Amino acid sequence: MSGGLLVAGTTSDAGKSVVTAGICRWLVRRGVNVAPFKAQNMSLNSFVTREGAEIGRAQAMQAQAARVEPTALMNPVLLKPGSDRSSQVVLMGRAVGEMSARGYHGGRQEQLLSTVVDCLEQLRSTYDAVICEGAGSPAEINLRRTDIVNMGIARAARFPVVVVGDIDRGGVFASFFGTTALLAAADQELIAGYLVNKFRGDVSLLEPGLDMLLGLTGRPTYGVLPFAHGLGIDEEDGLRVSLRGTVRESVVAPPHGEDILRVAVCAVPLMSNFTDVDALAAEPGVVVRFVDRPEELTDADLVIVPGTRGTVKALAWLRERGLADALLRRAAEGRPVLGICGGYQILGEHIEDEVESRAGQVDALGLLPVRVRFDREKTLARPVGEALGAPVEGYEIHHGVADVRGGEPFLTDGQGQRLDGCRSGAVWGTHWHGSLESDVFRRRFLTEIARAAGRRFVPAPDTCFAALREEQLDLLGDLIEEHADTDALWRLIESGAPAGLPFIPPGAPGAPAAREAPHTTVPPKPLDPADPLEQPEQTQPLETAATKEAP
Repeated sequence: MSGGLLVAGTTSDAGKSVVTAGICRWLVRRGVNVAPFKAQNMSLNSFVTREGAEIGRAQAMQAQAARVEPTALMNPVLLKPGSDRSSQVVLMGRAVGEMSARGYHGGRQEQLLSTVVDCLEQLRSTYDAVICEGAGSPAEINLRRTDIVNMGIARAARFPVVVVGDIDRGGVFASFFGTTALLAAADQELIAGYLVNKFRGDVSLLEPGLDMLLGLTGRPTYGVLPFAHGLGIDEEDGLRVSLRGTVRESVVAPPHGEDILRVAVCAVPLMSNFTDVDALAAEPGVVVRFVDRPEELTDADLVIVPGTRGTVKALAWLRERGLADALLRRAAEGRPVLGICGGYQILGEHIEDEVESRAGQVDALGLLPVRVRFDREKTLARPVGEALGAPVEGYEIHHGVADVRGGEPFLTDGQGQRLDGCRSGAVWGTHWHGSLESDVFRRRFLTEIARAAGRRFVPAPDTCFAALREEQLDLLGDLIEEHADTDALWRLIESGAPAGLPFIPPGAPGAPAAREAPHTTVPPKPLDPADPLEQPEQTQPLETAATKEAP
């Protein structure tokens, strides 16, 4: 078997990432050797694989759901937004340059199709099944010609497609129908059916609508997934998600000590890897909140300045908002502040940036004796060390190179030699993402914070973040097993989309009328030059990160 499935969505944030992870966990429980895949991802939350490649954090989470080691093959193209109009392009785990959205969709994206198809084929040769995740909506008709992540990859691989819709937003029936009806006939042949996500209430009230949808489209709904609280699964797109005022969901358990601990995370622009704080939110009695006003720091026991793809921009934002002054006051009063990656750089003395913002030398907040120079080569690493006498693991993703000129070592090699970061009074800083997932270190760090804050907070002695993450992934697998038609999903993965699926007019604008749908085991028909959506897609030879010129 070398089957597969593409999980598409009616919108961004419809639940594609969690459904893909849930299907992976369900399959691996059945003994299937399965891998996730997303051809192109746009995300500020990324991860470093064992081989030192940068991929979307959602794909790393899905690999964990599949119980396999994540690799660059699972996310060959990663776009890291630097603004509303441009992104850093990461190809096969390595940054190759910045590109505008117009430039990327104007030609470069098409050139990458052969790369992503090659990666998918390598996965298919290794695994029994590959579960692909789409991006946004497959019915973005303005971008279909250059699509490599939705119907472009589905058509290239002849994979069936299940479309996920978020019913909690409303309009899910119109979204399912409209998504299908705006696709060209050759794309519609692969749309096998639908999956309703985030349903609240009595499913029997929904069933008449599902029957009507089947009558309208000739396609079944493969399941209705209930709304599930507290999943805590890694979000994907830090540019799209607005976290202002959001409280990170915690485990439902009383504090272990007499007090709770309040953590405020500065919601800086282009915030990246904000999943760093999930391990704190997993601690009973720790409340994590994202803030953007100085008064919201007043009652916080710990303030975190997180990572960002725009360090200089985030620094200016902190100053404009009055948050910079609030941080300076906190430090003067001996109240805890932690900077992670870009946040660590912001807490230093100055930043020399000719790479990211090209602003030259900029004065930072001066809370740590650190000077930062941005290098064109990105540091990607999976370091291990020690802090507060406890083992620590993390991962590094940054252009900034820190020159530490004082303070106490923070992350060391266990012999007292500094590996990364520093501490000055109640201010800490490190480039290491994920360090708070190390349980013993996290507990000791929170004990220090509680002492400095004067709180009678005691970390729970048995919180294991890795075990909690496994429980969450098992919950996703349970959702699929209990609420989806797994027999039908298995048939799709094994045999492809059913033959003879009806065409739903009008189809893609400018596309020819419907044609008889071939069985999915038949090779794709020749490209029709008259169809604007059926131009040759593999127009360039395979490019690799080693040979590709930066955009």
